[in-house]
Amino acid sequence: MFKQFNLNDALLRAVAETGYTSPTPIQQQAIPVVLEGRDLLAAAQTGTGKTAAFALPILQQLHAANAAPAGVRAPRVLVLVPTRELAAQVEESFREYGRYLRQRSLLIFGGVSPKPQLQALAQGCDLIIATPGRLLDHLQARAVDLSRIETLVLDEADRMLDMGFIRAIRKLIAALPQRRQNLLFSATFSTEIRELARSLLRNPASIDVAPRNTPVELVDHRVYHVETAEKQSLLSRMLNGDNARQSLVFTRTKHAANRLQQRLERDGISCAAIHGNKSQGARTRALGDFKDGRIQVLVATDIAARGLDISELPHVVNYELPHVPEDYVHRIGRTGRAGRTGEAVSLVSRDERDRLRAIEKMLGRPIPVAA
Repeated sequence: MFKQFNLNDALLRAVAETGYTSPTPIQQQAIPVVLEGRDLLAAAQTGTGKTAAFALPILQQLHAANAAPAGVRAPRVLVLVPTRELAAQVEESFREYGRYLRQRSLLIFGGVSPKPQLQALAQGCDLIIATPGRLLDHLQARAVDLSRIETLVLDEADRMLDMGFIRAIRKLIAALPQRRQNLLFSATFSTEIRELARSLLRNPASIDVAPRNTPVELVDHRVYHVETAEKQSLLSRMLNGDNARQSLVFTRTKHAANRLQQRLERDGISCAAIHGNKSQGARTRALGDFKDGRIQVLVATDIAARGLDISELPHVVNYELPHVPEDYVHRIGRTGRAGRTGEAVSLVSRDERDRLRAIEKMLGRPIPVAA
């Protein structure tokens, strides 16, 4: 029960209305640490409930300290995330859990006009949820004051490092007060993450709710060995089969995602593609259509799909295996969530067999080959 954390009644009411009754392991361990004001290094994959693990105690702290009664509010909490989609979802979670509180949150990311963001910054806020690049633009234009930040959250820090955000992150951190609480969440504890943690965190509590690189056990993994030229026809047959279900399909590149979308549509399969070259509006529409069941297939690159929150997704397809074995875990983590079973299918061509062996070595077991 969430009452054990001594959260205020407004937060407990909001949590109850979301339908959550029992804390997940990451919430059980992280919420008390954050409420104590300690720094935190936490390994938690998407789908473990990690957003609530930091959002609930942060909202509790903000409420206890009270918002400034007059004048423009300077932000006191900064949450940095790798993608626009994850930023939107984290901000939505803060609004959902804080619906009966008076805190004001602001969403900042690139790919859209900066003017509404600048206007909102001028009005003041308590929390900023942002991607590093656009927030750094606002900081360098002196449009945002980060001098009163009390809590910094780096969410999916491993992905931010993979995407090359480390310089922007360090510049943003340099603008923050030295005395602050730091919370770092990552799917894996890589060498780079540990180095960042050493430079950023002070005597942190360390939490690892899932063994490193271990995928969700409820996922059924299967491999089809197939020539590259035959992949698309096999995928179309699978998607048009008797057991056709909504599927999230991964490609390695934006070009491959676009090409696969066009070919699937020619085969009568309703689908959309999301990747970094798509506008935010197009990405939001595609995700909404997929969640609502208006399209059967969402074709995505790894970066665009990071942080996607799709409940009850039964089927993930690796149309192309990722370059990095750990990304296999991130991909299949989109299914088999919240106690439900899921299926992860990989179409593996001859030139991808080394990648498959690397994934199997990371998993510690072979992936069964489909008959």
